[in-house]
Amino acid sequence: MSELTYSELREFFRPTLWPNTPDILAEYLQYGGRAAFVVRLVLAATLSANYGIYGSAFELLENRARESGSEEYLDSEKYCLRQWDLNRPDNLRDFVRRINRIRHENLAFQRDGNLAFYEISNDQLIAYGRESEDRQNIILVIVNLDPYHLQSGWVELPMESLNLRRDDPYQVHDLLSGARYLWQGPRNYVQLDPQSPAHIFMLRRRLRTERQFDYFM
Repeated sequence: MSELTYSELREFFRPTLWPNTPDILAEYLQYGGRAAFVVRLVLAATLSANYGIYGSAFELLENRARESGSEEYLDSEKYCLRQWDLNRPDNLRDFVRRINRIRHENLAFQRDGNLAFYEISNDQLIAYGRESEDRQNIILVIVNLDPYHLQSGWVELPMESLNLRRDDPYQVHDLLSGARYLWQGPRNYVQLDPQSPAHIFMLRRRLRTERQFDYFM
């Protein structure tokens, strides 16, 4: 992704990322459970302006391989007709809709060439940012790559390049959960478990309240 963002490839190559395809059922999906599907969806949808999924199989968490060590689907649609129960209660359809809505509402996700990876103290976590051309829409994505265990760490943000002053507090609004947090400075703590393995934060400079004006001092 760094090569596609910063090298000469960005001038002529536009990536489309797929968490699965009709030809490939990655081992990560075979054994990682629901968390693995969520992780790969978030990565595909937030690392690139274009992404796709092999629809019904992905939404219904299809993870059965033809045989051990194979990345071929059992009963692949390449060779037979399948009937999918799209109303199964364990499907990912609502989560896919939420991800697509976030992409639609945030200009930072609608172009390539604006991806930056950030330092994070745990190699089971990945952190990266996207921003719109006018720098008004700033996004921070943090994903737990371990589908089995809780992982935590400290993320380091480049404050100047994000148009934030080093010591000022700022808001991070998780577009997935709706939670809001107040952060301060470049180094902040995050913790993600397999039930909720990703944050998609929108960063905002902290808005002043009435109590912060001089006449309340």
